[in-house]
Amino acid sequence: MNRRTLVALLPVLLFGALALLFYRGLSGDPSTLPSALINKPVPPFTLPAVEELGVPGLADAELKAGTVTVVNIWASWCVPCREEHPVLVELSKRTDIRLVGINNKDDPANARRFLGALGQPFAAVGSDRDGRVTIDWGGYGVPETFVVDGKGIIRHKHVGPLTLDEIKGTFAAQIEAAKIDAAQTPAP
Repeated sequence: MNRRTLVALLPVLLFGALALLFYRGLSGDPSTLPSALINKPVPPFTLPAVEELGVPGLADAELKAGTVTVVNIWASWCVPCREEHPVLVELSKRTDIRLVGINNKDDPANARRFLGALGQPFAAVGSDRDGRVTIDWGGYGVPETFVVDGKGIIRHKHVGPLTLDEIKGTFAAQIEAAKIDAAQTPAP
């Protein structure tokens, strides 16, 4: 192969390599995105309550109180959050867990209207107006849901809206595993 042919083929080869890289990176199930925080303590944070919602804000210390907690990151402007919301209302009926929310980059009035119209399933909702806490949790977007054991260790991350099948199947299994993990793991 002469040099002229090699120079002509170089852009084609680079394009093919990039196309393969993008295909591998973008294909697959987005709910299985890895998290560097799995089996690590929740990041330190304190979030104020969403104004006039009637439930307290949220802080990392509350996630170390002995109960498995499901932390849902959501926003009123998020269409998949609206689709997921009835599932969260159903999940909130469980008495063996605590369901809390982090309201991400949202106006408090919009968050109140959203929960007023669709139901308020959360025991606490922290207002993450600038999205910094969501980033600290390793958030890619909304909705994202985490299972945190009773010692404040993140045990599972679910990206995208939860479904009824998941909260009765695979997600329920993650909650049960978090209960076992908390019983077997020393406190951080």
